[in-house]
Amino acid sequence: MTSPPTVETRLPLSEARIPDDAFARMRRANLARWPTGAEVDFDAAVARHQAMPLHKRLGWVMREAAAQGRCLTQPRGGFGTFALQKELMQVLDKEGLADIVPTTTDSYTRNEQFQLAQKGIEESERMGRSLLNGYPIVNYGVAKAAELIDSIDKPAIMLTGTSMPKLTGEIAFAGGYSGYLGSGIAYTASYTKDLSIEDGIRNYQYLDRLAAMYQAHGVELHRRQPGFLTGTNIPPCVAIITGVLDMLLAVAQGVRNYGLEMGETLHLVQDAAAVRACRELCEEYLAKRGHVDVFTSVTLLHWMGAWPQDDAQAAALVAYGGTLAAVAGANSVTTKSTHEAFGIPTPKANADGLRTTRMAIYLARGVRLDSMPDFHAEVDLIKREVRPVVDKVLEMGDGDVALGSVRAAAAGVLDVPWSPSRWMRSAVMPARDAEGCLRILDPGRMPIPREVLEVHEEKLRRRAERERVDYGPDLAVASVYEMSESLGTIFTDRWAERPAG
Repeated sequence: MTSPPTVETRLPLSEARIPDDAFARMRRANLARWPTGAEVDFDAAVARHQAMPLHKRLGWVMREAAAQGRCLTQPRGGFGTFALQKELMQVLDKEGLADIVPTTTDSYTRNEQFQLAQKGIEESERMGRSLLNGYPIVNYGVAKAAELIDSIDKPAIMLTGTSMPKLTGEIAFAGGYSGYLGSGIAYTASYTKDLSIEDGIRNYQYLDRLAAMYQAHGVELHRRQPGFLTGTNIPPCVAIITGVLDMLLAVAQGVRNYGLEMGETLHLVQDAAAVRACRELCEEYLAKRGHVDVFTSVTLLHWMGAWPQDDAQAAALVAYGGTLAAVAGANSVTTKSTHEAFGIPTPKANADGLRTTRMAIYLARGVRLDSMPDFHAEVDLIKREVRPVVDKVLEMGDGDVALGSVRAAAAGVLDVPWSPSRWMRSAVMPARDAEGCLRILDPGRMPIPREVLEVHEEKLRRRAERERVDYGPDLAVASVYEMSESLGTIFTDRWAERPAG
């Protein structure tokens, strides 16, 4: 687990940029925690990034995708040995035609249990197969990270699933990874039970301050907020609220290239509206806070809930996920495969999911919903949900995003459905409405206006009446598992039940 901070590095919680001298002390202490930390040479890392062609620098690639209106594809993927990870990345690059190549870390690395990760490496190498659920980048170190980057012809991003990114970030950036996914609020609320929101924010302030240090030396890295990976339904407003706050925390440290992710709701209009609302709200709050020259992008993720075991159903989710991202105007989409219900996909299955998604994006090219009144109504509704909560968080922090986020989480003003974190109340409860949109069944203590909640309630009651179920928690629970059910369950032949004549 994370080593407890020393007195000299524990600054008062604030969104303020970490001072140079304090950050230098933090870096020395951090890099000393595992032997490969000694391999990090900042000047050499800067030179390495500057020597890479532009098409392998994710900051530049994301800017170009936005300028050209492209939707890039990026999978997940990580194996427990260097050889297997290298093979995976090459398959995703060449056979999957990925625009962005990932490296997902293993659970031991995510929890900074590097000694256990080392045992996993040794056993995996002895057995000739991966016994870890990702790549232990800290144990393998900078030189091996650089070799992975040199083996592909695309930009690479770290997918760490951790609230403790400080050492993985140092190793990855030094090795040539130009993107890093994760944020202090979202990942802490998604993946941890006991780590406080405050400590999660502090840990990512370190990573963002590190990315900003590269920026100051002419290397623009891409930082990305991960949305929520709780495996449950997350309405767009909840994802955007947290995304905006995490973005403001990163920008306060000096980050200038930041992406926000949201899991797809699987409703075409709502997903398109969510992307539009997210993009516009980011610009709005950056301007309000006086931040200029900040590039933001929006990524959609393939369905983040339970997946069906049936290959045909899973293939439909993969293809539809690409269609949604393209029509929504997302800058990239994070893909899955038809093996999602069974565990970590093979490199081939992962590559197949990428190509399926890419074809769906091609088929949906140029399609937009701007002429639909329902689209604009949904954009407006999402903004009316987000603004009161973000504004209240800022008010509770007396204008400081870090303080406000911690206080708001404790009060339930900032909340996440079904979070494992004991620092989140998880009182807010979503459910799918009659049309298939995710709505707020119970806002908990989130200050969403009454007139907005009345819209949600009317739509949810319509579904409850249609399906003859009680309006309440059961409606929310049924929505969680809906997409993993068999076709016979979720799409019955109701017409056949009608009497003849």
